[in-house]
Amino acid sequence: MPERGPTLSIRARGPLAIFTRPELKTERVSYPVPTPSAMRGLIEAVFWKPAIRWHVERIFVLAPIHFIAFRRNEINNKGAAPTREIVENGGAPPVYFADDSSNRAQRNTIALRDVDYQVDAHFSLTEHAGAEDNIYKFIDMFTRRVEKGQHFHQPYLGCRECAAEILPPLDDPQPITDSRDLGRMLWDIDFAAKSTTPLFFEAKMENGVIEVPLNPLPEEVTA
Repeated sequence: MPERGPTLSIRARGPLAIFTRPELKTERVSYPVPTPSAMRGLIEAVFWKPAIRWHVERIFVLAPIHFIAFRRNEINNKGAAPTREIVENGGAPPVYFADDSSNRAQRNTIALRDVDYQVDAHFSLTEHAGAEDNIYKFIDMFTRRVEKGQHFHQPYLGCRECAAEILPPLDDPQPITDSRDLGRMLWDIDFAAKSTTPLFFEAKMENGVIEVPLNPLPEEVTA
């Protein structure tokens, strides 16, 4: 049985997208195009199982790149999880109010507007795949979910408030005629280590198409 599925595609569009550059996270500034990790998350919102892992192959930019600037409310701190002692023995969990004025801050955001993308990706079977799992079953499930517009949670374009409309892929996508060196871009996050590690790659867009490597090169891994 093959362990790698064929290339599958999905289209996503929306009025806003924010693919935050990690070096500019105090004031959010978006990359001009989606990151592979953001597109993987979008596909996983439509279809994901523990038995499969998605790999983004390429991204088609179908709409011209336009930025928009605005200010929005964000929080300074996140809620803390209960300690192990509280979980095991009971007790009051940490108190957290997101609307507390001391925890709110207005930050500038430079986002993308009126975006439209098509993504090519394939999945591979993981160690969690059971004897009854096979590539063809998952292909059929993914195709049906895309055609029916189903998803596990609202797909989004970089940030959760940037909701994405999911559409069946175009047979012949027509990307924009824009080529540029995008520089070092976030490829994905490695959660296997004790501390999360961002992985980068040197990204280029050729006539509106970004080819994504299967793995970042060793010299492109940044701790």
